[in-house]
Amino acid sequence: QVKLVESGGGSVQAGGALRLSCVASGYTISNQCMGWFRQAPGKEREGVAGIGSVGSIRYADSVKGRFSISKDNAKNTLYLQMNSLEPEDTAMYFCAGRNTGCTGNYALMNSHAMNYWGEGTLVTISS
Repeated sequence: QVKLVESGGGSVQAGGALRLSCVASGYTISNQCMGWFRQAPGKEREGVAGIGSVGSIRYADSVKGRFSISKDNAKNTLYLQMNSLEPEDTAMYFCAGRNTGCTGNYALMNSHAMNYWGEGTLVTISS
């Protein structure tokens, strides 16, 4: 059974930083494409960052230069380092994985194609 568990969310002031983690079990992340997604209250879910099966990475324009996605294959964990946080980054953040290969851009743009989802971790940024 595949399980993805996010952690690391919290409440910080604008300009601060957080690192989200997504620990996978029953699923080896090293050769899979994965992504981070977020959903703010009253808004649709959107892709934040995607990492492909062979390591290609894409970011949403709104987070480029501020967020960084990475994998630690030894720990079977996906990360999202978030710097220079803005109130607009407030949302529930989810990690997701696909059970077939894809590029980082595909993962970013096709949340409907991701097969496994965590339950999310809440990020709140105050001004």
